[in-house]
Amino acid sequence: MQYNGNISQLISKQVNKNTLSELLNRRWMMLHPDTKIHQISFFDLTGEHKDASSIKLSFSNNTQPSLGDGLQGVKNSENYLFVVRDDLLHPFVNGNKARKLDALLPLLQAHGVTDVVTCGGCQSAHATALAVSCAERGLRCHLLLRGEQPETQTGYNLLSGMYGGVTYVPRSLYANREEMLNRHAYKVAGSHGSVVSLDDMLDSSLLLPSRQMNVASLGNDSRHQSASKGSTRKVVIVKEGAGDAIALLGVMRLVDYLSQTQIFGRSHSLKIVVDAGTGTTAVGLALGVLCLGLPWEVTGIMLANTIEGYRKQEARLISDFKRFCGWDIDYASNGAGSNCVQWVERISPRKFGNTLEGELEACQQIARQTGILVDPVYTLAAWQHATAFCQSLRENDNAKVVMLHTGGTLGLFGLAQRYKNYFHGLQQSNHG
Repeated sequence: MQYNGNISQLISKQVNKNTLSELLNRRWMMLHPDTKIHQISFFDLTGEHKDASSIKLSFSNNTQPSLGDGLQGVKNSENYLFVVRDDLLHPFVNGNKARKLDALLPLLQAHGVTDVVTCGGCQSAHATALAVSCAERGLRCHLLLRGEQPETQTGYNLLSGMYGGVTYVPRSLYANREEMLNRHAYKVAGSHGSVVSLDDMLDSSLLLPSRQMNVASLGNDSRHQSASKGSTRKVVIVKEGAGDAIALLGVMRLVDYLSQTQIFGRSHSLKIVVDAGTGTTAVGLALGVLCLGLPWEVTGIMLANTIEGYRKQEARLISDFKRFCGWDIDYASNGAGSNCVQWVERISPRKFGNTLEGELEACQQIARQTGILVDPVYTLAAWQHATAFCQSLRENDNAKVVMLHTGGTLGLFGLAQRYKNYFHGLQQSNHG
């Protein structure tokens, strides 16, 4: 995504009802948007004769313990990238899952919701994050997980059952998610309860964030007590992966935080790389960049859909956001074409049973050399693309590469359960 010099003037004309600061003036799930940022250097061990498949990199973590002075004093004498350590936000509610729930949970509390229904895969990090967040606030969470219950529960699947009520749904029924979620929500509500629309909540709350949301109490008030046994239930459905417009706000809050002078500032060019499941996080990042007029680019690594699917999701999210917030953002007029996010394929497409062993070894190498744990499905893809970006930058290119660590590393337990042979081989490897 490329931005021209007139972007600030463009934004000032577009935001005609609320400024971003007003929109971000609300109750949040997380008390602070702060996150640690690590600077990772790397160098190529391959030598002069190499091809794309034989490149071998060595990494080192230069940050003790985290970036505190922004880009001041950072040298360009070697390849390096910055890693936004959102995986450290919470033991179980971390990464982009925490950001997407940041504005949602206070909204549910403000509207007296007692029960939440959502869905996901057997090892869904989203399902666990929502279940934990609801339990911490006295809400009941009902999880519809795709497929069969594992013989031994572990990872996110185990935590989902500890914090929420789990129902396993056959894949044939799960294919029609909207019907499945609606049917279960009305079952939870019962004859005396009600199912409320998240869109209706957004219509009434996002337009007046300060007045509407500041009445929400995060303590043991009447809304907290309404979830007690025997009370009338008020049920809301949260889409798979929390792919709603409300999820964009927490990610935009992160962009606002990162743009502070003592962190990355607003004058440096950044290339932000993020792995994409639903694509909501990438869209939130790009929308925050656009609204603040930052010279930053957002690249989303497509891991769960086609480029047409991601572009459709992007258009839907931004359309919903514009409607709910009353913003007239014509993001196609900024010279980037019809999309805010640069959607790209994974550098090395992976198929389980084929290259999983090599990718696990790559995760192991990164963990041993930097202390950062990535998973082979999502965050490794972002890491690989970020390092490739660094290597492709020209000497006179002052852009910095930033990878957003979206968490999800507990998914390794589920992978280990399903692909035992690969993890058994990993245990035998020597510490290099």
